[in-house]
Amino acid sequence: MHKKSAAPVPPTGEGMRGEKGHLPYLLAQANAAVRHALERAFADLAVTVPQFSVLTMIDAYPGISGAELARLTLLTPQTINLIVKNLERDGLIVKTPDDVHGRVIRIETTARGRQLRSRCRTRADAIEGPLVDDLSDAEQRTIRRWLVRVTQSLHARD
Repeated sequence: MHKKSAAPVPPTGEGMRGEKGHLPYLLAQANAAVRHALERAFADLAVTVPQFSVLTMIDAYPGISGAELARLTLLTPQTINLIVKNLERDGLIVKTPDDVHGRVIRIETTARGRQLRSRCRTRADAIEGPLVDDLSDAEQRTIRRWLVRVTQSLHARD
């Protein structure tokens, strides 16, 4: 009886890791590659990708609550609590009680937090640039609309 040898795994971009691949896999593959590149880019700043995401959303939506932050960053409330605690400890954000609902805590970035987020954004832009350099503005808009539609479509099923 002959044992069948394993098929060689193709490099990224070929076989099921390329245009023949299933969209959910290809999205996950792309996400993993981007995340890895961001992790390397932020390493010397001692910033994680989730921390960057949190700082970005707090900057975009000053006064956001922890629950809203968890939904926007796709992180669990427990993870958000830990990240917020660490960012506050490091002087990157401030928390204040909501004027109306005292139990709700509002979060904003400090000047130091905005400066760090800006440094990270510059590095993230350097990663994003080559991804879209050969795409027209219309093609970029199409891809962004499609990615939003994917999310909306799948969330509509919840």
